[in-house]
Amino acid sequence: MRDEAALLVADVYEAAGALRRLGERTAGTEGLTQARWQVMSAVSEDGLTVPQVARRLGVSRQNVQRVANDLVQLGLAAFTANPDHRGSPLLGLTESGGVALGRLTERAEATHRDLFGDIPEDEIRATRTALRRLLAALDRHEDG
Repeated sequence: MRDEAALLVADVYEAAGALRRLGERTAGTEGLTQARWQVMSAVSEDGLTVPQVARRLGVSRQNVQRVANDLVQLGLAAFTANPDHRGSPLLGLTESGGVALGRLTERAEATHRDLFGDIPEDEIRATRTALRRLLAALDRHEDG
């Protein structure tokens, strides 16, 4: 008997890898990496501190700091004073960062329409529901 859960995990890893590769190609159209794109997306609405971005993305603070510094050097993001914590500035997008993120978002949306065009919306919704339940179970497992 095959373990359907193990097969699902394998499928999720395979999909995650394929989506990461696609994300790198998409980000590359703007001369960026997927990591830079993710940090830009995280700070696109409100400025966040590096630790806040790291928590949101589930990566190390050091990794986000390196990416944030790269984005600042490229002129796509800037650090501003944080009224709540003098030692931890807020990272936000510059105008050119917002434009680049907008172009990436449009490209990603077009790709999603192409990728998911043949999959009924109710199946996508059901898959998301199952994955969210799995993520909640994983959170409980990590906390326990």
